[in-house]
Amino acid sequence: MSDLDKEDFKQAVYQMVRYVPKGRVTSYGAIARAIGYPNMSRLVGRVLGHIPSSESDIPAHRVVNSQGILSGKDAFGTPDRMQKLLEAEGVTVINDRIQNWKSVFWNPLKEVGLE
Repeated sequence: MSDLDKEDFKQAVYQMVRYVPKGRVTSYGAIARAIGYPNMSRLVGRVLGHIPSSESDIPAHRVVNSQGILSGKDAFGTPDRMQKLLEAEGVTVINDRIQNWKSVFWNPLKEVGLE
C-alpha cells in the first residue's frame, strides 16, 4: 500500500467510525469490510490505536474485536478508560467483554446501506 493509499485508508476508517452511534459497538473487521478492505481488520485496529489529537471526534472506543473484547483498550491511556467511555453510553462491559454483543453490535454494511 503506497503512502497515498495509506492516508486514504486511514481517512476511510475515521469516516466510517464516526458513523457508529452512541450506545452501539462494531468490530475492526466490520469496519474493514465496510470500507472495501475485508482482510485489513488489524490495520483498522492500528489506525484507531494511533489517532492524532486533531481527530479527537472519532469514537474509537466503539470499535472492538469480533468477539466483543476490548482488545484496543491500551490505546486509551489508562486501562479502564475505554470501558468507562462505553459504559457512559449505556454499553455493559464485564471482564473487558461487551455484554449483549449481538444486540449492541452495529453493522456498517447494513446501517450505512452498503450491503
